[in-house]
Amino acid sequence: MSEPADQPQQMHHIQPAQLKSFVQQILIANGTSPSDAEIVAKCLVAADLRGVDTHGSNRIPSYMERIRQKALDPAATPTVLQVTPAVAQVDAHNGFGFVAAHEGMKRAIEMAQIFGIGMVSVKHSNHFGMSAWLVQQALESDMMSLVFTNSSPALPVWGGKEKLMGVSPIACGAPSGNERRPFILDMAPSIAARGKIYKALRRGEKIPTDWALDGEGRQTDDPASALEGVMLPMGGPKGSALSIMMDVFSGVLSGSAFAGGVTNPYDPSKPADVGHFLVAIKPDLFMTIEEFKGRMDYLYQRVVESDKMAGVDQIYFPGEIEMITEERRLVDGIPFAEAEIASLNKEADLANIEHLKIRSPIL
Repeated sequence: MSEPADQPQQMHHIQPAQLKSFVQQILIANGTSPSDAEIVAKCLVAADLRGVDTHGSNRIPSYMERIRQKALDPAATPTVLQVTPAVAQVDAHNGFGFVAAHEGMKRAIEMAQIFGIGMVSVKHSNHFGMSAWLVQQALESDMMSLVFTNSSPALPVWGGKEKLMGVSPIACGAPSGNERRPFILDMAPSIAARGKIYKALRRGEKIPTDWALDGEGRQTDDPASALEGVMLPMGGPKGSALSIMMDVFSGVLSGSAFAGGVTNPYDPSKPADVGHFLVAIKPDLFMTIEEFKGRMDYLYQRVVESDKMAGVDQIYFPGEIEMITEERRLVDGIPFAEAEIASLNKEADLANIEHLKIRSPIL
């Protein structure tokens, strides 16, 4: 049971290397191969480092419960069907979304290196955490990318009142030169990601009243009430349309669940059947890579040095705040609430591994 929303919990730091090892051990103890556990743990800790705590290691208890209830197969190996020279499909076979998406982006990059573009559809998958890690995977090969996924119902369509569309993130990226940060966009079509509601619930915090409606259709600052209602789309009909777009490209096209059929990752009763859509693009198709990166550097400079509105001290490039957070957390550690550490250590007890060691509280 969560603490009352007016009693925020004390926070502690966890070192990234320790956290990654801890997560890997839990995964392996629950039937995941060492190589797949490395992928999943790396992606979860990457989210923690970037400040996307909603999609990081705190997801482990829900993932492990899905494994225990046979709703997720930790030992599944994704298979790849080559559809055309530049198009492939990955069947996740109800395994970890991280593993299937990693394989999908790897194949997309390989095709893009030969044909300039590679497109991969992933079916019968599961939640793959923060989308930005797939963008980063492409960036490491100097590739532009598009990353789509669908998700379980959380949003009403514009004008409706029932949960139908997912809070499905849209992500994309492009490399830059050595002097600038890359472009990384990773956003949900809702005002806030639903994971932030779960995070507030875990930490005994309230939420802004414009994030969600309760079960009676009223604005609420209580995360428990918000989870009984619906999330609100950003920009009204625009956010609603983006969530439908994610379902078209990730669900309809892939052959996975769609139109409200994806299972909530916190519901261990049945497979999620999530779909993903991944594209890698070679950025030197129309100019040299040096010229492309130079143009990206110029874009970065123009964005961050543009005239500021009143009250703004600094303008950031998309993804830059998360990269700054990562740099800080690599040194200071990753913050966790006491209830979150207790939940992870409960999994440690079930896996018969050592508990997480915490540093001094965050003041």
